[in-house]
Amino acid sequence: MRFLGIGDYHSLGDMYVRLAESGHEVRVHVKEPEAHGIFAGINPRIDDWREQLDWIREAGMDGVIVFETATMGEIADGLRADGFNVIGGSEWGDRIEQDRAFGQSVMRDAGLATAPTFAFHDHNHAIDFVRSNPGRYVYKMADGVAASTRNYVGQLADGSDVIATLEMERDVRCGGAEVHFVLMKHLDGIEVGIGAYFNGEEFLHPCCIDWEHKRFFPGDLGELTGEMGTLVSYRGGEALFERTLARIAPGLRRARHCGYVNINTIVNEEGVWPLEFTSRFGYPGFAICDELHIDGWALLFRQMVRRDGLHFATHPGYALGVVLTVPPFPYEYGYAELSKGMPIFLGPELSARDRAHLHFGEVEMSTRGLVTSGSLGYIMVVTGRGARIEDAQADAYHRVRNVVIPNMRYRNDIGESMRVDGLDRLRALGLYPGNPGS
Repeated sequence: MRFLGIGDYHSLGDMYVRLAESGHEVRVHVKEPEAHGIFAGINPRIDDWREQLDWIREAGMDGVIVFETATMGEIADGLRADGFNVIGGSEWGDRIEQDRAFGQSVMRDAGLATAPTFAFHDHNHAIDFVRSNPGRYVYKMADGVAASTRNYVGQLADGSDVIATLEMERDVRCGGAEVHFVLMKHLDGIEVGIGAYFNGEEFLHPCCIDWEHKRFFPGDLGELTGEMGTLVSYRGGEALFERTLARIAPGLRRARHCGYVNINTIVNEEGVWPLEFTSRFGYPGFAICDELHIDGWALLFRQMVRRDGLHFATHPGYALGVVLTVPPFPYEYGYAELSKGMPIFLGPELSARDRAHLHFGEVEMSTRGLVTSGSLGYIMVVTGRGARIEDAQADAYHRVRNVVIPNMRYRNDIGESMRVDGLDRLRALGLYPGNPGS
């Protein structure tokens, strides 16, 4: 097959490597100049993706275009209308992710209960709102561009910390520029995601249930990073899927959306509360899901574009991914001086099988060997698999301990809260089976 990857930061680079290693032809367009070094010497990069369309069209049903982002859905829709096989999104899919208020309205229209969410374009209006309606709120940027570190989960019951955050955003970060953000009423409970692949008409099965770890430090301390690691399974998510994602299928069908879609939720004794959509391949979620796929990405993508089946083969049990970073992650400032170009050492205890579970991110192959690259310090995801959470943890962390990068950091507690009591709490709520099965 032929694959043309299109994105901003080469975020699916590890996927392209695995496709090429399986004998498929791959070409990749990377929009942002600071990301041109990512996977340099590993993946072939092209400057103009439009010049590759004839190359894709020549392959017929075996030619696939893969979009990485939730910002190019209009282009993806146009290519589909022109007869191309496109995986990765749609204009409607982009909107339900990027426009958080709109995404919440889509959920409500589908019959899902949502937390009160209020959209703003002015910090002063938001400050007045919190003063008039004190409480805990989650502040989230809704422009699709701002870093996750700018989001804030309010801690104080009167909302004074959220007000202070809004004032700082107004006076220091935004400088009068146009803004788009939401305040969402804070909810207590277990954070859990549910995702599945949509082929333009229907969801493929099984669905994937996940538990992300977004904060920088163990124990869920520190800033929000996007993701420091995740626990996933293709077993046991059916009840949550039917109550959430399955109800969005009509909208996805109207949009001819083709790709992975996820809803992140909070669940508690009052019900299931969807928070937000991810209507693209999540990073590093796609790499951790790969751990559980029996067949490679090519067969899954072929099945999606040809619509010749709704089930794909997966391993039972759990997969766990640990993100390895270097300073100044999760920030960009100073990366070139602190960590870019650092050597990456893979210890002798890592077998060839172990190395297949290292999913590279911001790396390149230089004359000195494998080194850190990119603009952020998000170096790789190390995965493991097991019948139990503790088995997946042991499998992944054995590999983590045998990767050496100067000043490398990672969380050492991925999956722990779910192992200790999280799964039991979900079972008590009727949202996870007593035995996920095989």
